[in-house]
Amino acid sequence: MRIAVAGGTGAIGRLVVEELKTQGHEPLVLSRSAGCDLTNLHSVKQWLVDCRAVIDVSGASTTSASTAMRYFTQSTSNLIRVGREAGVKNHVALSIVGAAEIDSGYYAGKAAQERMLQILDGGYTILRSTQFHEFVGQNIDRLGAGPVQMAPKMRLQPIAGVEVADALVELALQPAQGLVQDLAGPKEEDMPELFAQYLKHQGKNSKIIEVPVPGAMGKALRNGGILPDGSARLGQQTFTDWLARQ
Repeated sequence: MRIAVAGGTGAIGRLVVEELKTQGHEPLVLSRSAGCDLTNLHSVKQWLVDCRAVIDVSGASTTSASTAMRYFTQSTSNLIRVGREAGVKNHVALSIVGAAEIDSGYYAGKAAQERMLQILDGGYTILRSTQFHEFVGQNIDRLGAGPVQMAPKMRLQPIAGVEVADALVELALQPAQGLVQDLAGPKEEDMPELFAQYLKHQGKNSKIIEVPVPGAMGKALRNGGILPDGSARLGQQTFTDWLARQ
């Protein structure tokens, strides 16, 4: 089966592409680096041909709510419009646990994407997941590691990216299901502790300083707004187990 992967060069996108190839399918990578601008309708029309399904794991590098909303509504609208014309039967979108309730910053974009899909008369699947184990290193790289390391005050239940990728591929090979069961990691964690583990694994003994994130987003991060409820399906690999394999 030919399956388009929007954002197929990103951290999760690469894992999705790899899993599709392992299962004998033909992934079509849609990304700027491949020459496809998801926010440009004409660009998407040139690429989305003969695909039975779309897995959308694309993203925008922003914390601005307006920028995130503009990106996700434009890209989703283009993928859905062109996909339906091309015969795509299942548009699988990866969202974030808590995004619809927080609706702030980057999460506002994901919330807008969910709303856009849920008004459709079928043909879509939404999988909400918690943050990935890979998210820890990405944050450290963004903040810049040093002898003193700032870490956001944040409660999370991270999951291995490969488990999310496997779930997305499984959903893409099935009929569209609408909003499906949330996917989360096996264990609740505190971000500063994960920072310490990650840096120690790299041979660094940085002093960790816990920093509250301001605004509605920060309040949600501190108060469990991005944690799953009891109905979520749980992954198997803990952060400690994942880190040991890196």
